[in-house]
Amino acid sequence: MKTNTVKEKLARGECAYGTMVFEFNTTGIGRLVGEAGAEFVIYDMEHTGWSIETIRMLVATTQSSKALPMVRVPATQYHLLSRPLDVGAMGLMIPMVEDEAQARTIVRSAKYYPEGGRGAAFGVAHDNYAAGPVTEVMASANKEGFIIAQIETISGIENCEAIAAVEGIDCLWVGHFDLSLSMGIPAQFDNPKFLKAIEKVANACGKHGKTAGVMVNNAEGAKVWKDLGYRAFAYLGDVWLYQNALRQGLDELKAL
Repeated sequence: MKTNTVKEKLARGECAYGTMVFEFNTTGIGRLVGEAGAEFVIYDMEHTGWSIETIRMLVATTQSSKALPMVRVPATQYHLLSRPLDVGAMGLMIPMVEDEAQARTIVRSAKYYPEGGRGAAFGVAHDNYAAGPVTEVMASANKEGFIIAQIETISGIENCEAIAAVEGIDCLWVGHFDLSLSMGIPAQFDNPKFLKAIEKVANACGKHGKTAGVMVNNAEGAKVWKDLGYRAFAYLGDVWLYQNALRQGLDELKAL
């Protein structure tokens, strides 16, 4: 498996910047975001209805890109985690992670022996169809795969330190809208209760050597999170980026 440069960068204490894709399942989207400067792209399966065939195409066409392909799966189930990895995803994002047991299930599903129980298949897409010593291939996949646990409920906040302590979980990513809903304060991202919760996640990551991540929509908003210690950032997703840019351009034309 190729080197996960995003994982290496975060391990050095640096920041990593990417984006998410929800709508434009084209053969060019991965290369487009890579050329724009994204270091990673997360293809969403939770809210899109995309099948594994679509993900297979997106991951394959992103492999030559400067952006590493990752996938957000719909839920914590073995086949939902293993199949994106088998088609070449360099990382997984898992929604609604709420406790240590769930985090351990994720690691067991996503890692090969001896770190987990992922089913073995070698010389296929995730190996770029190349042969190699099995033990080396498994060790490489375990090392390079990036596992993101989304914290987006009150239970996730309460158990975030235990989740961060699980070996194999690399990043705790706040799902800010879902978290605010779970807390009964929809979209109140400046509410003291919300700020206390996201600080707790950052502290848990700092204590256990993990990365805290979040989606942001501008630099001003990102600064709040960065000041708390967050270092992995997805700059919006394709739907909103395209719509916002188109709206702005049209408004400027209409104002002439």
